[in-house]
Amino acid sequence: MVLELPGQPLVERELPRPRLGPSQVLLRVRACAVCRTDLHILDGELPQAKRPLVPGHQIVGTVAGCGRRVTRLRLGDRVGVPWLGWTCDCCGYCRSSRENLCDRARFTGYHRDGGYAEYAAAYERYCFPIPPDYSDVQAAPLLCAGLIGFRSLRMTGEARRVGFYGFGSAAHVLVQAALHQGRQVYAFTRPGDRAGQRFALRSGAAWAGESGERPPVPLDAAIIFAPAGELVPAALKAVAKGGSVICAGIHMSDIPAFPYSILWGERVVRSVANLTRRDGEEFLELASRVTIATQVNPFALGDANQALTALRSGSIQGTAVLVVD
Repeated sequence: MVLELPGQPLVERELPRPRLGPSQVLLRVRACAVCRTDLHILDGELPQAKRPLVPGHQIVGTVAGCGRRVTRLRLGDRVGVPWLGWTCDCCGYCRSSRENLCDRARFTGYHRDGGYAEYAAAYERYCFPIPPDYSDVQAAPLLCAGLIGFRSLRMTGEARRVGFYGFGSAAHVLVQAALHQGRQVYAFTRPGDRAGQRFALRSGAAWAGESGERPPVPLDAAIIFAPAGELVPAALKAVAKGGSVICAGIHMSDIPAFPYSILWGERVVRSVANLTRRDGEEFLELASRVTIATQVNPFALGDANQALTALRSGSIQGTAVLVVD
């Protein structure tokens, strides 16, 4: 399924199998989860996308071919491929364990063709083994919803009471990691989304309400998953002094002006950019010890546009996943 021009639906195309570089593997794609970042790319809000482009950056597949320099992976291995697809390994960011900030980084389903296809190519160093207890479809959301959420949660430090603004794909995975760490989660949904609030409570949230509401207790931190800049002042009002507000998305609408008084008291606003391979290794190791349930909504590959429309409308609880036969 190919994006030819921003603002247009994906179109089905017959493409040749990807050609491999020496350090790449060919993957027979089994499943690829759908992410809100895909919508930002389709809408042209992330303007540096390859064209034409095969989207998708939460890929689960089996190795069907190996470049001559591949040493770790073997034919038949099952691996996952996340958003971070390649880094230079030589810049100051890469050499200081901040490869997620590499200026030359290339991202799966953005700069490089991704997983809305039967086959995909990926660099060996950016492939992760999938815990065996997960099916292909259940594992796919771990590769962005899980990984970016996990990095966001780490940014909150020792916060015990954490607010989640937007309770979708990432939040329904992350709430389980937060509960495992002994935290409490307070969920905020768009106004009127009673079904989303019930979903959050079933998933383990201690409280659920609308995004404009004040939680019953001051929060130690908040993570904003929804791409809505107006939630930043709302979250600042909800966190106690010394608390942090983490913006977890790659794109957000403009943040409106707000009074300094709601930032004062050593509150912090910061963003999360991409992920590192260490994030991937640590989160998937956690997932192998603590089975994190993913609520998935399967769609056939050819129904990718329907999956994206459902995500845009907010009718998906959990994660939409494209199943590739």
